[in-house]
Parts: sequence; C-alpha cells; structure tokens
Amino acid sequence: MNVPAGKFALALLLSMLLALNSRAGTDELKLPNLGESSTSMFSAEFEHQLGRTWLRIFRSQVRTVDDPLLHDYLEHLIYLLVTHSKLEDRRVEVVVVDSPEINAFAVPGGIIGINNGLLLYAQTEDELVTVLSHEIAHLSQRHFSRGVEFQQKNQPLTLAAMVAGFILMATAGADAGMAAISATQAAAQSSALRYSRTNEQEADRVGMQTLVEAGFDPYAAPTMFERMMQASRYSNEDRIPEFLRTHPLSENRIADTRNRAQQHPKTEHEISLDYQLMRARVGNQLATSPEEAVQKFRSELAGTPRSREAATYGLVLALTAAGKTDEAALELDGIWSQSPDRIEYVIADAEIDMARREPDKAVKKLAARLKVVPGNHALTMTYADALMMDGKPHIAEEVLVNQSKIYPNDPGLWYLLAEVQGLSGNIVGLHQSRAEYFILNGNLDQAEKQLTYALKLTRSDYLTSAKINQRMADIAEMRVQMDG
Repeated sequence: MNVPAGKFALALLLSMLLALNSRAGTDELKLPNLGESSTSMFSAEFEHQLGRTWLRIFRSQVRTVDDPLLHDYLEHLIYLLVTHSKLEDRRVEVVVVDSPEINAFAVPGGIIGINNGLLLYAQTEDELVTVLSHEIAHLSQRHFSRGVEFQQKNQPLTLAAMVAGFILMATAGADAGMAAISATQAAAQSSALRYSRTNEQEADRVGMQTLVEAGFDPYAAPTMFERMMQASRYSNEDRIPEFLRTHPLSENRIADTRNRAQQHPKTEHEISLDYQLMRARVGNQLATSPEEAVQKFRSELAGTPRSREAATYGLVLALTAAGKTDEAALELDGIWSQSPDRIEYVIADAEIDMARREPDKAVKKLAARLKVVPGNHALTMTYADALMMDGKPHIAEEVLVNQSKIYPNDPGLWYLLAEVQGLSGNIVGLHQSRAEYFILNGNLDQAEKQLTYALKLTRSDYLTSAKINQRMADIAEMRVQMDG
C-alpha cells in the first residue's frame, strides 16, 4: 500500500482506541483509575493483549517480510538487548515490514516493528542497535501509561483521544501524538509536547545504557543520528526518513548522545558478518528484479564493500533468483570454505539445488544439517519446502506440524503447512492451517470460513470437532477485541 507503515500504525492505534471507547464503558474495558499513580496505569497484561490485537490488524493492512533467517537474526538481537534492558515484561514480538523507508517503532505490549529498509541505511550492527535500543527504552519506561497519567493531571481529555494520542507519542514520537491530541483539545498541546520531548530524551539515555551493557558501541549512536540528520537536510519534506518524521532529531539531542558516548572508552568493534549477511538479504528483497540485484552486488564487489564475503553472498542469492545457478554455485564455493558451518550458506546451496530442479539433493543436505542443529527454524522451513518439491508432502507435513508447536506465530509456517497438507490429502488440516494463517494476518472472516469447512468434514471425529469449535470461540473473542 502507499501509506508508510509507521503512519498506518499510528492511524490504526488511534482507530482501535476510538472504537473501544465508543463501544464500551470504562469499567468494561478494565481501564485504570487515571487519578492514581503510574503503578496503576494500564497493566502489562492489558498492554500485551492490546499489542497482539494491534499486530493482527497491522498484518492485515501492511506487507511484511516472510524470511525466517532475517526474522531469527532480528529476534535474537532484540532479545539480547531486552535481557540487558529495564523491560520487565519480556514477551517481545518482532514484525518486519517490507518497505525501503527508514523506520522502526515500538507498540505497547512488546511489539517491535522494523522496516527492512532500515538495515540498508544502518551500515553496522551497532548503528542498528542504536535504533532498536531506543525503541526498547520506550517500552521499558512505560511511556504509554506514564503519558496517560501526565495528560490526565494537566488537561482532561476524552479517554479515547487521550489514550490514543499517548500511544502515538510513546510509539512514534512527538509529532504524530500531538496531532491526535491537538485535534481534540489544542490547549493541551504545549505541555504534552514538552512531555513527549522528555520521553525521547529519556529513551536516548536509557537506550544508550542498554546497548553499552549488551556490549555494543556507544559511539555508533551519535554517528547514526548525525548521518540521519545530514540526510534530512538534503531532502524535501516528503523524502525525510520516516523515523525522523516521528522521532525528530536536533543538534542538542545529537550533542547529548555524543557526550554520553564519550563517558565510555572508545574501542575497536569488529564488523558483524551476521549483520552484513542480513543486509545482503534485504538488498535482494528490496531490488526491483533479480537482475537489478545482480548488478548491485557486482558493483559493490568492484569497489571496496564493507564485507566482501557478505556482498558475494548477496550476489549468490541474486544469481540464484535470476536462474544463473552455475554462476551462483561458483560464487558460493568461494565463500563457503571460509565458514563451512554457516546456516546461510547451507540454505543458499539448497536453494541452488531446488532452482536446478534437484530437490532430492537439497533434502539430503538439509536433513544432515538439521541433525547438527535440530529445530533451527530457517533450516526446517527450507527443508519442508524441499520435501514438498521432492514429492514428499507427508514428511513435510510432519516436519511442519512439529515446528508449529515451537513457532505458532509464524504466518509463513502456516501458509506452507496448508500447501503441503493439500498435496498430502489432509483437507481438514489444510483448512485448519489456513485458518491459523488468516488469524495471524487479522482476516478473521476468512479464518472462520476455513474452520467451518473443516467442521463439516469432521462430524464423526469428536476430538477434532471440539478443537475446531474452541478455535471458532477464540476467533469470536478476537473479533470483539479487534472491532471494539
């Protein structure tokens, strides 16, 4: 869609809270007593449920990235930061938006969104961590709940406008939050804006503490912010990075960040190959065609790339997608010997086999690797794909059913599982898996239809019928949450 993901996220949160307020009273929503201290603000459980409801709606409207390798990398990186942060509720979920816009955002309830375009802009892992630790700080400092209390004490608003406005502030910065609040009551603008700027300063400070304790380079923070500000100076308003539109930078903020960094000793930080490989994957995702990606990585290799190995990996992926499998295999051989255990290269090799219509080779290689790292999500998903291509959907189904117990919130897994169940003749399972896919993507009507189809086929199977009826009851509850 044409609307930037971050802007849509803001409008989505606003509409959700307005709907909630118009359809139910304060007691029904179990909202806090806004006159008490921040300890009685929206509970962690309330925020958690709000975040999961928001995520389902968000996925229904915004294109997200189905890449287990990239998702696993970001999930592990964020969890590392979370364990060194002040965030008490560590039920964090990551959503990757397929957009070249430079943006990241946090939603109350532990949802952290990242545009894949941010990885192309952040040159190093430390620079990416600068942005992620800032977003985690918004969550750990409960800027959402604290904002509600602040506004209630200073200028009463309608509950829906107040809550929605401060969700916007806590998740996306001053501008969007103030737009929501001033549209309802302009008199509150100046004091709320000052509080919003305080939130940003606090997130900078707490985020810096998090990244330092997690072992990352504090000097990457001012570097990242300075480059962002430099880019904005040469852009018209429509082309300013989305992150800067929602998290405005100033010379003072950059100076404060630089001063905080200088309180720590400056040390050399190695280039993260893991991160550079993910940047190469994103380079392929955002290219308009495989041929364009091939040209991009050939140009990088002709110069002085930050990581020659990662640029070569990007070229391997691009050549494979372009059908030039012999060239891809040759390029892969050149880097694989340096890192024989890298899962990225094992999967790239298997994808070359599948592109050559030799899935049996891919199956054997992936099965062997899974014995070394059982349960690895990216390997397992590729293995199931190869099994399906090799005419073994029954085995692929068994593999994915087991994996779904570990990764029940992966839409791509349920989509692939439905495909293999269709090929294996498990029509009831196909409808159930499609229902799970539609649930995660916020399409509850389609999910209900799929379960209705499944129920008609299981009249004599009491256990399966009971499970389906329970899932339909779950959907009814989700619909109430989503519709308000």
